[in-house]
Amino acid sequence: MKMSGTVWTATAHIITAVIGSGILTLPWSVAQLGWILGPLMLIFFAFVTYFTAILLADCYRFPDPTNGRRNKTYMDVVKASLGKKDILICGIIQYSLLWGTMVGYTITSAMSMMAIDKVMCVHKKGPKASCEISGTLYIVIFGIIEAFLSQFPSLEKITMLSYIAAAMSFAYSLIGLGLCLFEFFSQPHFKGTLLGLMGASNVSLAPKLWSSFQALGNIAFAYSFSMILIEIQDTLKSPPPENRMMKKASIFGIGFTTLFYVSLGCVGYAAFGNDAPGNILTGFQKPIWLIEIANLAVIIHLIGAYQIFAQPIFAFYEEWFAKKWPDAGFFQRVYTLKIPFSKSRSLEFTLCKLILRPLLVVVTTAVAAMLPFFNAMVGLLGALGFWPLTVYYPVSAYINQAKIKRMQIKWIMLQSMAIVSLVISLVATIGSVADIVEHLKHAELFKMTL
Repeated sequence: MKMSGTVWTATAHIITAVIGSGILTLPWSVAQLGWILGPLMLIFFAFVTYFTAILLADCYRFPDPTNGRRNKTYMDVVKASLGKKDILICGIIQYSLLWGTMVGYTITSAMSMMAIDKVMCVHKKGPKASCEISGTLYIVIFGIIEAFLSQFPSLEKITMLSYIAAAMSFAYSLIGLGLCLFEFFSQPHFKGTLLGLMGASNVSLAPKLWSSFQALGNIAFAYSFSMILIEIQDTLKSPPPENRMMKKASIFGIGFTTLFYVSLGCVGYAAFGNDAPGNILTGFQKPIWLIEIANLAVIIHLIGAYQIFAQPIFAFYEEWFAKKWPDAGFFQRVYTLKIPFSKSRSLEFTLCKLILRPLLVVVTTAVAAMLPFFNAMVGLLGALGFWPLTVYYPVSAYINQAKIKRMQIKWIMLQSMAIVSLVISLVATIGSVADIVEHLKHAELFKMTL
């Protein structure tokens, strides 16, 4: 299949994948770490993500980064550079993180739908009215939308969806930033402290540690996209070489993302101080119409972002089934359905695609409805996935492919970065586990309220 992707389509995919609703939690994350560590950690994760992305981009082709054989998936890179022994662990981590993100996006989208409903209820009935909103129906609605969109052929065919999603992420990020700026300039003094919640005297040591560790996990997860970088790179047309275009797309995408992350995280903290809410949009009551637009933009963005993470999963198991049963019509026979009112366009599908893709969406939706605190577990997946997927495998694959010898200066620098990232990933995991334990004490199955 001839690829048609460009630097700009890849940039749109990256922005769609990286800027999730997690950006709205960054003021809270900065509040846990304070003015010293908060911005520093935002810049650190941006640097590590970009640096390892350019290493991974050179591993798309093997053994030569411009003329070698294509590796069409992240796992293909691991297999070519590191061997079969690493594939199982890599695959479990990668696809668990992808699927966990899908569950988290389902819950987050439902919460934004609930927020729109609640604001309308309060506006109609008054601020003292009882407006308890259930999220189960909205979870189902989101699942139905994603089941329909799952019929897109591949990641390479959803470029327009990524453009729309990237525009929406820009919209609600800009609205959140604008509201924070207004809040900041409307108050008499600059809020926040050098150490954040860590320096607060009215909070015991353990909660402060767990919150600061969890903040690291949130930031790490907010930047994660390495697990689909190769799949994005595989959509690019060549010449020019794919690795050169992917490096440009990475600096554009991560640079744009970092600009927004640092701006919203720091301005939000300056506006709210240590009381920054977990979702910055919930810190505002007016103007109603602007908050409604922001929540609607979150929903539209996550509808597209969901597919960015789902399509690699679809491609993986469909390819596996096709190799396992090469003569089975269920996986191989292509049906063509003409699109009404169009003479030249038609929809092609297999029964496998028509049935199994929506089935995965149904399972994902059911888990989101059954465990509405699963967002905390997505934070855990982000913490667990940061070191192996964003750092360890890209660094190891690059070292093997570039034939960098042990104890060379470059080898020492790369391994030092990997060790620091491992420590951060471990403490972020501890914080996320503590958060999950706290959620388990209060959560109820099949019940999500706002």
